[in-house]
Order: sequence, then structure tokens, then C-alpha cells
Amino acid sequence: MMDFLLLGTVELQGADGAAVDLGPAKQRTVLAALLVDAGRWVAVQTLIDRAWGEHVPLKVRPSLYAHIARIRRMLASMTAPVDASAGGTDARPQLRRGPGGYLLDVSSGRVDAHRFRHLVDQARDVGRTDAERVVMLREALGLWRGEPLAGLAGAWAERTRHSWQQQRIQAVLAWAEAEFRVGHHAGVIDALTSLVAEYPLVEPLTVALMRALQATGRGPEALACYTVLQKRLAEELGADPGAEVQQVHQAILRGEFAPPTAGGTLPPAEAGSGHPVPAQLPLEVRGFTGRQEELARLDAILTEAAQRPAAVVVSGTAGVGKTALAVHWAHRVAERFPDGQLYVNLRGFDPSGSAVTPDQAVRGFLDAMGVPTQRVPADLQARVGLYRSLLAGRRVLVVLDNVRNTDQVRPLLPGAPGCLAVITSRNQVSGLVAAEGAHAVVLDRLSPAEARDLLARRLGEHRVTAEPDAVQEIITRCARLPLALAIATARVAANPGFPLSAAAAELRDSHGSLDAFDGGDLTTNARAVFSWSDHALTAPAARLFHLLGLHSGPDLSAPAAAALAGLSLRQTRGLLVELTRAHLLTEHAYGRYTLHDLLHVYTAERVLVAETAAERDRALERLLTWYLHTADAAYPFLAPHRRRVPLDPLPASCHPLAFGAYDQALDWCENERSNLVAAVHQAVAAGRAGIAWQLAAVLWGFFYIRGHLHDWLDTTRTALDAARDAHDRTGEAYSLGDVACALTQLRRFDEAIDHLRQLMTLGRELGDTYFRYQALVNLGYSYRRIGRPDRAVEYCRRALAIHRILGETWGREGTILNNLGDAYEQLGRFDEAIDCLEQALTVLRAIGDRWGEGVALDILGTVHHQIRRHDDALAYYRQALDTHADISNQWGQAHVLGNLGDVHLAASAPDAARTSWQQALTILNQVNHPDAEEIRARLRRLNEPRPDPWPDPASDRETKPTTRP
Repeated sequence: MMDFLLLGTVELQGADGAAVDLGPAKQRTVLAALLVDAGRWVAVQTLIDRAWGEHVPLKVRPSLYAHIARIRRMLASMTAPVDASAGGTDARPQLRRGPGGYLLDVSSGRVDAHRFRHLVDQARDVGRTDAERVVMLREALGLWRGEPLAGLAGAWAERTRHSWQQQRIQAVLAWAEAEFRVGHHAGVIDALTSLVAEYPLVEPLTVALMRALQATGRGPEALACYTVLQKRLAEELGADPGAEVQQVHQAILRGEFAPPTAGGTLPPAEAGSGHPVPAQLPLEVRGFTGRQEELARLDAILTEAAQRPAAVVVSGTAGVGKTALAVHWAHRVAERFPDGQLYVNLRGFDPSGSAVTPDQAVRGFLDAMGVPTQRVPADLQARVGLYRSLLAGRRVLVVLDNVRNTDQVRPLLPGAPGCLAVITSRNQVSGLVAAEGAHAVVLDRLSPAEARDLLARRLGEHRVTAEPDAVQEIITRCARLPLALAIATARVAANPGFPLSAAAAELRDSHGSLDAFDGGDLTTNARAVFSWSDHALTAPAARLFHLLGLHSGPDLSAPAAAALAGLSLRQTRGLLVELTRAHLLTEHAYGRYTLHDLLHVYTAERVLVAETAAERDRALERLLTWYLHTADAAYPFLAPHRRRVPLDPLPASCHPLAFGAYDQALDWCENERSNLVAAVHQAVAAGRAGIAWQLAAVLWGFFYIRGHLHDWLDTTRTALDAARDAHDRTGEAYSLGDVACALTQLRRFDEAIDHLRQLMTLGRELGDTYFRYQALVNLGYSYRRIGRPDRAVEYCRRALAIHRILGETWGREGTILNNLGDAYEQLGRFDEAIDCLEQALTVLRAIGDRWGEGVALDILGTVHHQIRRHDDALAYYRQALDTHADISNQWGQAHVLGNLGDVHLAASAPDAARTSWQQALTILNQVNHPDAEEIRARLRRLNEPRPDPWPDPASDRETKPTTRP
């Protein structure tokens, strides 16, 4: 018989009891991810989420399939006898592939974690005797061999491990209680002592140990346990022991402690004092799925509720499924609260404004607990006192749904151990967390895998599998919100013949509005649901929320939000906090905010109504101007020796950021990259061509350094079209040069040369020598790149002549000398190349141009490589690499690493060459640079059989980008 073991290290024991090698940790994680759902289909994306978490490699599916294949071969190689418990069928487990993902077909009795839960569930059966409970729970706890899933890393393994440990603690407490009732007090002491040492702050374990010690005549040791717990709580939590521990402690001191009598039974839920047992939980939402992490956190809070009154706040944005989670979990744990479950919808965000008051809610709870009307006090404080008195000594779950604020819910919180309050709210209700010590569970949107599972549960796995593209589009357009997914698929769910592509098309056709998200009543109308949160805001916060509909980027910083609203940064931060607490914004990184797609659509609709056209124009102008001038403040750090882009004077109301160092400027551009690209397009759409081409122009240095070539070409082409449409000749000239630079880096040299010739002509028409000079420099660069170094020398000399006539106006002599030296190197005129490059180094170092210095050192390395002076070449390349690293020039580093690999290979050091090229490829892949394919080709050729010694690749070296355009 084969047994799969998860309650310790992950192991597979064969029929002979020997452990089977399960392979590396990732493969064991995949196996464990299948075993926790043994006998059930597990989606591929779910397996990926469990095994890789947030750090998913680019080609994760081939890796997963390789692990699956090895697991399948391992299982197939095992032999197993017939399993009588499985009805006489072959007990060999099988790993099946189907439309639902993968299914590990193995009896749950063969997996220790499932067998543990089955035994614990059997022991909870009210028909069991205590003696039967003892046997079952002893067997269940005997399955534990240590920390579950030991050796497996990752968020999923950690969550699962924590949840199972909580289940173990509950099982130990149930086992100890059953042992007490059959008179076996001494038998639990060793196990409880060990567990108290492992979980010293879990008070019910200490209570059980104290009871066992006192019952066996070891009272002083029981009192010592209390002292240790009291000190530990004070030191680590600043708290006192809970009421139950104190009561047991006092009873032992007074000699009044009486252990349970043998032969008793566990008190069933119905064995109360005759009070009605309320069961007010609403029906569960159909199709609930996922939320495993949140459910595990809620499960963990159950332990605390046994010791002291506890509360948990489940918060999140509108439509994210807060009530569904709370109600689902409440049903799941209802048996832990045998004295009843209370529920009230407090309607905190009801559009009618008729929120349930604490007075009304308490009256309803008293009615549910059987208090006659004539006994209900007239005063609210007295009613709350009666309500809490009735809960004392009872185990009741209280679900307080749709809470507006702390004042609405505070009187409804239980005050006795054994009770737990679950609160849902669109606000964070942080007052409860701060003052009452409530736990906070923030609910985010569903993961892609969870969203797919939700649709599969609502529509059927076969329909979801049959139309994967439509499913993906529905999930994306619904922003992974459960409410939106339910509304969008309601008609196809009710009509099995309707294709999912129809629902996807309806969403596509209504893109930009919320018309498709109307379920027929206020509670299922996305626009109405969002509006309830909107109306609860203060007027300044609501204004900022609406203005966010004008921002087209993926996220927003606090200073950008201040520019959009025309407010001070201090005022804006306060409003952002309000929006975040209302879960209308998410602070996904420190000081950076985002809102999901459907809320963005809502704000885009609302701003058209709430703000005049003139105010919308002013707000957008403020935002775009702020982006432009902040990017311009970064420009001198990233392109210090390039002519500044002419901008309009800074408006008095605009407060761009200032940068004190190169790294600050580069980091800001990187963080804002998507927003800056979006701002260029938005400026064009808003008829602000000047801002569009100026913003694209001041991003020149950033795009070049970081190698964001596609963004570079996209923004500069957009700017060029806008400048031409606006008949802005200066903007056209700047944009022509910038488009050409981007094209050269993308190796589209013919197009680049065409743009540069246009720039040359336009420069003559404008009488601007700089544009003619820029065209000559880059024509020299481009002709060298296409293998015409003779033409490159001609253009570089012409550019150098113009530069020397005009003087050091733009500080570009070093760049021209670099290009000229590179052309000489390609022509084989090595002495002239070295002479130019050494002149270039002198000029570049004199003006502090680290960028150009790195380029000169790189080319010098190439020249010395060509003349077979490999040691000198390596020295120059290493200096170039350090120089590029100093200014975070990623593309420059990658290029030098590629050249270093060439030298290593020429020096018969293929392993060193491979290392350099792999480092270069890592950088180029990060920025999706076209040079990555060339490096991959070199690595492939390196693995091919070669003669010895290795040939020098310099003899047929492909021309490579070495200079700045």
C-alpha cells in the first residue's frame, strides 16, 4: 500500500514502507499541490500559483509539465496490491490530465492530511461516545510527524502549513477534553506540555494542561504554568491572561477545582439553558471559490475567540465579495458556535440613507435570543448591557455586514470569551483595529485562477473549457470582481445554449461604460453599487476621486494627484488616505495609488457630470504640465551633455519634483514610465501637441539608458505626427531626430537614415545649425552600423568641423570622436582609431561625461581585441563595464558583457565567455532589447562542437552598437 505523507516532510512510502525519492523541492511542491485536492481536479493556473507564487518564470508551463511528467512516471513505476478499502480496485494512484487541469486519483485515506481531517470530523459526531472520540483523535494526532509540508517554500505552502497547525491545535484540545471525561488525565500531560512549548501564547492549551496537572495532584506545576503564561503574555503582547485561564487559576488556588467526571459527554449545542439558538446566517452565494489565504486567516482567529472576545474586519472595494466570504466562512465554522449565529445587514452604504442603527440591531438580536419585549430596557446602554450579558458564557458567532463606520458597530461587539464578531465594510474601520484589537483582512480582487474557477462553478467546467478566449476576455473586462463576473454572465448562466463569446462581445461593445454591468436591481447594478461608496465621501475627496477619471496611466503618485487636483501635497495626501480607507483606491506601493478598471470607468463617467468642461481642461493641463516639467528636471542628470529642450515658462501653480542625484532622476522615470508614455498620447488626444513632443524629447536619455526602445519609438512617432499636424516646425525637427535615434537602436537603419535626411533639410530651412549637426552625427553612426564605415568617417568629420567652428556649445566633441574612432576601427585603421578614442577620453573626462567615457572605453576594448591584445581588451572592457554600472546604463553594460564574452572565447576560455553572455542576455531580456537574439545565437554556437583552439570571432565580427547616437 502506498501512503502519501504531508504532515511532516513530503514523502511517499511504498508498499514495503520504504520512502520513494520525490525529486527536487519544486517537484515536491507540485505533488503536494495535487495531494491537498486528491481526487479533485486542480486547474493548471492553480498549480502554478501554489508552486511558484508571485515569482513566476517566463516559461513556467514547460517547467510544470516537466514536473508533472516525472511525477506520472514515478507513480507508474510503483507497484501496489489491491486496495480492499477501495472496493477491490487497483490501488496504484494515477495522475490524469483533463479539461479541468490535473487530477491525482488516489484514495483520500492514503493521504495523511485527509485521513487526519476525516478522523477529526468523525470524532465531532454528536452520536460518538467519549471513548470512541479518544481512539479516533489519538489516531488522527498520531499521523503528525512534525511541521507539515516541511522543506517546501512559498506563500501557498506557508498558508497551508499555518491552517493545518491550527487544525491540529483544535484536535489536541478536543482529544484532551475527551480524555478528561473518561478519566485519563495523566495521559495527556506529556503531549500538552510539548505543544504548550511550541505554542506558548495559545491559552486554551495552557488551560488544558493546568486542568490535567491539577487533576493528577500536581497543583504546584499547574500554578507554575499560569505564571509562565502570564509573564510571556506581558512581555510579548503587553496583555493579561484571558478570563478562562484566570478562572481556572483562581479555582486551583481556592481548592475549588473539580475536573470533569468520567463517563460524561461533550456538551452538545442543544444542551444550553433553554434559550433559543439563533441561526440567522443568510444563504451562501452560489459559486463561491478561492480565497484560501483569507479563509486560513479567519480559521486562525478561531483559536483566539476561544480565549477572549474577538473581532475581525473584512474590508475591500465594492463588489469584491466581502459578504460572500464572510457568509461562506460563517457557514463553514457554524458548528464551532453551538449557541447560535447572529446576522444583521447594517446597510451602511444604502443609497436611501436608511442605515440600521445600533439600537435597531441590538433589538433584533435580543428578539433572536428569546428576550420578551417587556424585558427589553428602554435605554440603549442598558440594552447593550443585556445583550452582552446574554452572550457571556456562550459561544456565538456575530456577523455584522455592510458597516459604515466604527460608531455603528462598536455597541454590537460581544464582550465575552467564546464569541467572535465578523464585520464587513467598504471602509477599513481602522478604529476597531486600533482600539478593540480587531483583526484586519483586506480583500483584494480575485486572482485570474480564482476568477476562472468562479465562472466554472457558475457556468460549468465544460463551457469554460470550450471557450478559453472568451473566458479570459470576460475576466479581464470584469476586473476580476466577483460582482461584475456574476452580472456579466447572468444571462449565459440562465441559458445554457448562449455562447460565452456573446457575453464577451457585450462587454466589448460597452467598453468605456458600465451599461453591461446591470443585474436588474440596485444591489446588482455596478454603477449604483460604486455610487454608494462615492456618496459617502467628503466633498473634496469625491472631487479628487472623480478627477482620477482624467488620468490615463496605470497608477498615480501623490504629487501627481496633487497636480491633477490643483491642491497642496499635504491636502492631497489626506484625501488619498480617505479614498484608500474607503477602498476606492489601493496603495499598491508606498505613495503610489491605483484603482481597478471598472472603478476607473466609473470615475471617467462621473467626471463628465461632476466637473465642467473648463475645469476638466484645467485639471488635465495641470497634470500634463507637471509630468513634463518633472521629466525635464530629470533630463540634465540623464543626458547632461545634450541641448535642453525649449519649454514654456513654468506656471506658478505647477510644482514639479526636483532631483538631487542621478539615481533619483532615473528611479522616478522608471517608476513613472507607463504614466509618461500614456501622458504623451493623452496630450495628443487633448490637442496639446507642444506638451506631447516636448515630453517625448526630454525622455530621450531615460529611454536610451534603460533600453525601452519600443516605448521610445512609440512616443517619438506620436510626437512627430502631432507636431506636423500642429505645423510646429521646431517640434517636428526635435521629433525627427528622436525617432531616428530610436530606429537606430532597433536596427532599422534605412528608416533612420531617411528621417535624418529629413532633419538635415528641415535644419537648413529653420537656419538651426544644431539640427544639421545632430543629423550629421547620427548619419555617421547609422552608416557605420550598416557596414559603410567610409561614409561614416565622412559624416563624422563634417560634424566635427561644424562643432569646432561653433565651439563647445553642446559638449558633443567627445561623442563625435567616439563615432569616428569606431568607424576607423571598422576600416582596420587601428592607430587612427586609438588616437581618436584617446582624444575622446580626454574630452569626455574633462566635462564629466561618464556615459561617453564608457562608450570610448568599450570601443578601445574592441580595437585591442581586433589587434589580438586580449589582456588590454579585457582591461578596457572591465573599465567600461564599471563606468556604465556607475550610471545604471543597462544597455551599455549588456553590450560590454557581450564583447567580454568575445574576448574570453578568443582566449580559449569558453566557460568565461558563457558567463558573460548569460549576464548580457539577462539584462537584454529584461528590457526586451533586439540585441538579445544575437547573444542567444552566440550561446547556441558555443554549445556546438568546435575545433581546438577556439577561433577568434573578431575576424567575422558583426558590427555592433557601440556609440551613443
